[in-house]
Amino acid sequence: MKPAARAASIICADMKINGSVTSEGALQIDGVVDGDVSATDITIGASGHITGEVKAEVVKVKGKIRGSIRARKVELESGAHVKGDIVHASLQIQANAVFEGQVKHADDPLKDSGPKAAAVSTSSESNSSLGSSSPTAFGISTSAS
Repeated sequence: MKPAARAASIICADMKINGSVTSEGALQIDGVVDGDVSATDITIGASGHITGEVKAEVVKVKGKIRGSIRARKVELESGAHVKGDIVHASLQIQANAVFEGQVKHADDPLKDSGPKAAAVSTSSESNSSLGSSSPTAFGISTSAS
C-alpha cells in the first residue's frame, strides 16, 4: 500500500548532487544535480540546474536543464532554459522560455527507450541535408532590458 500524498522532497539552492536522483514522489530542485533525475512530479526552480536526463509524469521547468526530458506533461515556464530533446504527450512553452533541441510527441513518453530522429523515407539519407547550422532553437526569446 502506498502512503498518502506527502510534501515534495526539496534539493535546496545551496546543495549540489553528483549522481542520479530517484524519487517515487514529487521533487523540487532549486540546487544543482549533475546526473539523471527521475520522480513522479519534478519542478526545477529558477535557481535549479540539471545536467542529465529528466524523467517524470509531470516536469515543470523554471531553471536550466542540459539534457533530455521525458514526461507526459512538460511545462517550460518563463525564464526556463532547456538544451536537449523533449519527448512528451503534452508540451507548453511560456513567453521568455528558451528551448534548443528536438521535440517528439509520444502517447506514452515514459515507455520509449530514447528520442529517435524523425523518420526519413530512405535509410541512406542523413541528417546532414538539414544544414550545418546550430541546433534548432524553439521557444520564445523575448528580451527585456
